[in-house]
Amino acid sequence: MDARRTLLLIDDDRELSALMADFFAQHGFKIVSALDGRDGLALGLQGGHDLIILDVMMPVIDGFEVLRQIRKRSEVPVIMLTARTAQPDRITGLNTGADDYLPKPFAPDELLARIRAVLRRSGKANFAEGSEGSEGGAVACGDVVVYGVSRQVKVAGEFVAVTSIEFDILECLIRAAGRVVSRDALAAVLYQRQSTPYERAIDVHVSHLRKKLERAEEAAIHTMRGAGYMFAPKPRAVA
Repeated sequence: MDARRTLLLIDDDRELSALMADFFAQHGFKIVSALDGRDGLALGLQGGHDLIILDVMMPVIDGFEVLRQIRKRSEVPVIMLTARTAQPDRITGLNTGADDYLPKPFAPDELLARIRAVLRRSGKANFAEGSEGSEGGAVACGDVVVYGVSRQVKVAGEFVAVTSIEFDILECLIRAAGRVVSRDALAAVLYQRQSTPYERAIDVHVSHLRKKLERAEEAAIHTMRGAGYMFAPKPRAVA
């Protein structure tokens, strides 16, 4: 799956960037590098990258602002790197739209594994938005439809942009519509591990999804306190 994949690395550490370029070249990736936030943002907005690796602490423009600007135009997968490991920083990264978050220092093999996992989730199918090809593998609940082949989401007849991890959560919930899906089950699908009592990443992604599904009139994601989440019809007002 690595052949001809292009990664955009935005990091001001020249030595690390050079080492990573050599490492990922051995695994079939091409690395495009930027050494400050301004250049990284310009490259990110040009598009053409399969995934962006973004450091938080960058000169000129910090990584959070770079990600905010990219998310206004693109749902390209983004993995954030940072030496700032406090939970508020991780939550800020996820709230801004990161697909994953890796603290420094890290092992290159771990970053490679995370990149492969995010790329698998993203699917990288090249369907034009709204094309007929997006009909493959469709699952619907109410007026929300997910397309498994193109990894697109349609809400009330209109396509809505979601990140790769948001798509995986929504697809899992819709396929289990009417049944509670535990946070552990979601974590197993997304991260291949159990969730922890203090982990808020899934909650953050679900919060983003709810905002994107607001126009849906027939179904929504419900929080089942102490149990997990359920995709089910919205309550109807009684006359």
